[in-house]
Amino acid sequence: MHFLLLYSLKLWWFLSRKTAWIGLLWLIIPPVVAQNPSAIWYRQPARNWNEALPVGNGRLGAMVFGRPAEELIQLNESSLWSGGPVNRNPNPGVATYLPQIREALFREDYAAAAKLTQHMQGLYTEAYQPLGDLLLKQSFTGQPADYYRDLNLKNATSTTRFRADGVMYTREIFVSAPDQVVVVRLTAGKKGMLNLTASVRSPHPVTKSAVGRDALIIRGKAPAHADPNYVNYNPKPVIYGDSTGCKGMRFDWRVNVRSTDGTVSADTAGIRIQNATEAVLLLTAATSFNGFDKCPDSEGRDEKQLAETYLKKALSKSVDAIRQAHMADYQRYFNRASFTLATAAPVNLPMDERLKRYAEGGADPELETLYFQFGRYLLISSSRPGGPPANLQGLWNPMVRPPWSSNYTTNINAEMNYWPAEMVNLSELHTPLLDWIGYMAVTGRETTKNFYNARGWTVHHNSDIWGASNPVGDKGKGSPSWANWAVGGAWLSQHLYDHYLFTGDKNYLQKYAYPLMKDAALFCLDWLVEDPQGRLVTAPSTSPENVFITEKGLKQSVSIATTMDMGLIWDVFSNVIQASSQLDVDAEFRKELSDKKRKLFPLQIGKNGNLQEWYKDWQDEDPQHRHVSHLYALHPGREISPLTTPQFADAARKTLAIRGDGGTGWSKSWKINFWARLHDGNHAYKLLRELLKLTGVEGTDYAKGGGTYPNLFCAHPPFQIDGNFGGTSGIGEMLVQSHDGLLNLLPARPDAWATGEVKGMKARGGYELDMSWKAGKLTRVTIRSALGGNCRLRVTNALRGDGKTRLQIAKGTNPNSFFQQPENRYQTTKPETPANGVYIYDVATEPGKAYVLLGAN
Repeated sequence: MHFLLLYSLKLWWFLSRKTAWIGLLWLIIPPVVAQNPSAIWYRQPARNWNEALPVGNGRLGAMVFGRPAEELIQLNESSLWSGGPVNRNPNPGVATYLPQIREALFREDYAAAAKLTQHMQGLYTEAYQPLGDLLLKQSFTGQPADYYRDLNLKNATSTTRFRADGVMYTREIFVSAPDQVVVVRLTAGKKGMLNLTASVRSPHPVTKSAVGRDALIIRGKAPAHADPNYVNYNPKPVIYGDSTGCKGMRFDWRVNVRSTDGTVSADTAGIRIQNATEAVLLLTAATSFNGFDKCPDSEGRDEKQLAETYLKKALSKSVDAIRQAHMADYQRYFNRASFTLATAAPVNLPMDERLKRYAEGGADPELETLYFQFGRYLLISSSRPGGPPANLQGLWNPMVRPPWSSNYTTNINAEMNYWPAEMVNLSELHTPLLDWIGYMAVTGRETTKNFYNARGWTVHHNSDIWGASNPVGDKGKGSPSWANWAVGGAWLSQHLYDHYLFTGDKNYLQKYAYPLMKDAALFCLDWLVEDPQGRLVTAPSTSPENVFITEKGLKQSVSIATTMDMGLIWDVFSNVIQASSQLDVDAEFRKELSDKKRKLFPLQIGKNGNLQEWYKDWQDEDPQHRHVSHLYALHPGREISPLTTPQFADAARKTLAIRGDGGTGWSKSWKINFWARLHDGNHAYKLLRELLKLTGVEGTDYAKGGGTYPNLFCAHPPFQIDGNFGGTSGIGEMLVQSHDGLLNLLPARPDAWATGEVKGMKARGGYELDMSWKAGKLTRVTIRSALGGNCRLRVTNALRGDGKTRLQIAKGTNPNSFFQQPENRYQTTKPETPANGVYIYDVATEPGKAYVLLGAN
């Protein structure tokens, strides 16, 4: 029935319409019965936000509900935040507490240390804000039938279709990056039957004005301050007024009828379109945001001029031209990589039913590959060069006080958003985070000086578009277990160096990344102190959001030398040492870091065979806590690996066994990456299946764990986009790893992925890989080398060259400088050591050339 209906619809459109748009419509309407691995589709409208479908261009975002009678399109603009530039010294004089805290810690008075640490807090961050809603009210009698809505990942377009009063109505929505507009195209299957009103609303105080007969302008201001959603002690958690003329970002939002064959009229109640067959609305918006250090009010950009410029440019182009430019822009990113698996029986169900079937144990390889691509889609849609990084909800947020302010949570979540960027061939989309790190360093230098009398820069566990870097907590109201974690700069520096390792951009390393990395290491040097045994430790030190139980049975969170702290500092020291060597600079500083690195408090294996999280072998208050921060050294760090430190890899396995496979959405995503790094593909796959557990739970309920909402958003709960990005990263780590001194192909392939193909995966050293495999064995590998050099491969079956490619057994240390292994006191084996049927090959590559290898059997 569905097939005949859709075939008839397409044929009717083709015969009855002569515009180029209809030819494009033919291409973008997916037949319900024909399997389309790139479409997420449903038989009903979204009941709530977690069922709506996201579209975006990195700056403008929309959540499409697909409601027939009153369509709801919730809108965002990526720079619209509450507040203004941060107070860089919000709690003067607190550095005097630091010696007291350290003295208390070394006498093991952890309660006193925690109380003192709580004094060393600043202000909370600001919150990411919604722009408002577009409502499309359409009148008809009876219940709509033949309903269909989708999000097509191939063309980044959401389509809603339904029949009412014998007329088929279609709505298509996409967000153009080249033209900076949201495009809403509305059509009726019978001439003159499209009648609707487009109205707008905003949670902020706004003014509305009609311009001519076909346009609306909405202007307003974001709050001067918005408390985090978990702060409940202020009588006015949201404040709009600001007497300083600094805080409170202005915005200008416009809706315009681009074209229609009907009649149009407009007033502040909305735009009315009557007796039309089709209509196209263009939406755009701009804010007065002018940089992290500029008052958005008194020093803001002219948001009116910006919005007018965007709209004028789009109105000068045909809708077909806007769509073509959108498609070309989007697909130049999306089409770079693909992942397919052998599928015995394609599953042709709406996404909600498909997820339910999958959660009940049904096989669905195409859902797994779709989830991988959905993560790539979300990054393309929420992170573009020149704009802010993807935040805790990416680009999409309907609340003035969203969960955790929808900010940048830098003790895991902000970094997780960008774990997949390089490996899935979206390197340019990493740059918003890399640029933002530079802004963080500006305020971070003030933070280290004012809070610790230290050099360099760092960031604590929360930040925002204003580059907040101080420990939050509202000057003592927050728990030190999360507010006073002080080594975010070291973690962010890993992203700076990884971008270089993947791209080989030495100019970027020299002029931008290395100075920031060096200053982050400089703070770590000053942050470290000697313990009574002469080992370098951090004090105070926390393991984010976790609590330990002392020998006396007391629950505490502040100690010294947590394993996460030491792993992060080992990592930033190692990366700066390597980068300075690559650049041939700072030999004395490099030696100082090497000497200090050898004195770092060591990794420890506890009585249960696990990697210790704390300074002592204490018990956790919650043995299955969602944070597994001490395994940073395994992932995304590289201090622990089965190929180099098997004893500590075994301890990491034991840690994960004790923590268990439960956890919230992002936590389960991180565990997928952990198990992939441990080369246990079947365990990683088990967690991937659990991550895709359908949930309709709204609100925060850690006890019920995470999963996936019907729209494929990851449920913390509530929604956090890091779980999506972490899941895509985990799949990438199962397929290719390049952190261990070589390219490890299919290092964690699960049994369920016996036959498949991946194209366009990136690896450190400037390599791009295509791989196909059958019955678990590689059949073809294509290596494209951007930088040249020795490409060392680790594979589980024998390969041979294709007649043009020379393949040889690897010997000695990999001479490629991009695969230099840091000095590691725990290393007992070499990554090149073949074992259990593993083959290690070398291929000499030249820049710009491709090399093909085939399965030997």
